[in-house]
Amino acid sequence: MSSEKLKLLKKIVVFTIIFIPLCSILKYFSAVKPAEPELPPVEVSKPILTPITNYVTQTGTMVAYNSVNLVARIEGYLEKIEFVDGTFVKKDKELFVIEPEPYLEKLKEAEASVTVQKALYAYNTSEFKRQQLMYKQNATSLNNVEKWQAETERTKGEIDKAIANKIDAEINYSYTHVLAPFDGRIGRHLVDTGNLVGNGKATNLATIEQIDPIYVYFNLSELDLIKVREAARANNFKPKDLETLPVFVRMQNETEFLHKGHLNFVNTGLNASTGTMEFRALLTNKDLNLLPGLFVEVRIPISLPKPQLTIPDTSVLYDQIGPYILVLNKNDEVMIKRVVLGGLEQGMRAITKGLLADERVVISGLQNAIPGHRVAPLKNNKV
Repeated sequence: MSSEKLKLLKKIVVFTIIFIPLCSILKYFSAVKPAEPELPPVEVSKPILTPITNYVTQTGTMVAYNSVNLVARIEGYLEKIEFVDGTFVKKDKELFVIEPEPYLEKLKEAEASVTVQKALYAYNTSEFKRQQLMYKQNATSLNNVEKWQAETERTKGEIDKAIANKIDAEINYSYTHVLAPFDGRIGRHLVDTGNLVGNGKATNLATIEQIDPIYVYFNLSELDLIKVREAARANNFKPKDLETLPVFVRMQNETEFLHKGHLNFVNTGLNASTGTMEFRALLTNKDLNLLPGLFVEVRIPISLPKPQLTIPDTSVLYDQIGPYILVLNKNDEVMIKRVVLGGLEQGMRAITKGLLADERVVISGLQNAIPGHRVAPLKNNKV
């Protein structure tokens, strides 16, 4: 065998020694399956049986219990403004003073006229009696008796007229001092001092509103109205019991319905253009937090508390069809369940239809719960 063939044979042997183990190694590692990815974690909880009251909820508007435009009812120059704009004032507090001197002088003149007419009446009455006595003694004529009788009646009428003028002068004088008609909050003054007011028409000076108590107006749809009426019948409500029906209100920055009142007014029929009926409730407002014009959420209870399946309200999702929740089946796969929602109490939402008591509801990690995919459930012990 030549040296060249021997060298070639050696190369083939070396290649075989190296290649065969290498193929075995590659075959081994290629046969090892890759590790499965970890399942995304979600928190689950079974629904809790909780006493829940069903409510009808709507948006309402706060309206002042009383609202009065303070106007100048007499002509004169505005002399004083006795309040600070936007503050709370007590009933009968003096707010404006309108040139009182001319009206005070007219009042004095009217009082003096009453005094004069009373004096004349006293004199005429005395003279009439004297004429009657003289007539009995044939010392005067019947004509004189009748004359003084007429004078007496005339001066009596003049007294009534003078008293009426006095009352009118007192009223006009009282208009020179504009007082607060009730405890309330007054807005800004609309006329500055020194201006002529009441010149031929009533001049608006300011507006005062009473906000304790305070009204809330809201409209119920036909369906909500039927629910309220059915609840009223179930509890044997009569029209006289209207004010015993509680109403709860919360402002936009509040999580709970902290303000309680009672139903105060129900309109006579539905508005044909909107299909709703107007309601009004009356609420106390001692802390004056509720202000006219605020948009609030109003709810009326339509049932007594009864046990219902509840889940955290944050676990309820919504789409174009309506509300739904995510639950896990026995294989820990995520499923969509359509539900009917009930009342809400302290963050717990009642589910009236579509949920079973032993189902596992995804309450946290919703971003990891993809319908049809498996997840790693973690039991929640806080709910």
